[in-house]
Amino acid sequence: MSLTWFHSIETLDWEELSALYRVAPLGNKNPADLKVAFGNSRFICFAREDGRLVGVGRALADGIDCSYICDVAVLPSHQGTGLGKEIVANLVSQSAGHKKIILYAVPGKEPFYKKFGFKRMRTAMAIFENPLAARENGYIDES
Repeated sequence: MSLTWFHSIETLDWEELSALYRVAPLGNKNPADLKVAFGNSRFICFAREDGRLVGVGRALADGIDCSYICDVAVLPSHQGTGLGKEIVANLVSQSAGHKKIILYAVPGKEPFYKKFGFKRMRTAMAIFENPLAARENGYIDES
């Protein structure tokens, strides 16, 4: 697998990125919304193979205290190849120097992220736009 890495949104095809999230599967993300989200992210990471977008991730960060890694997505054809690991490692490296690096993950993927040193937080809390869907998908519980 010969990958090309880039860290800029200047030449990004937002429709292609939206399609990647859909098949990854990380849900339906509107191209215009992705443009805003990635444009507001301090760290971004994209991988292409033969010109095709195959993996992506981003982190919101304040430059000192906290970096929050989110939206790591890999095409199904490239899952299990180590690409996701490379994306997370890239974002962790870019986030170096922050007092804490937080990661938001799909339920069930915790063992993958533990390999990087991530630990389960006891105090993480969230307000979801759709709390019923968040509960059904295992992101929140009743407590």
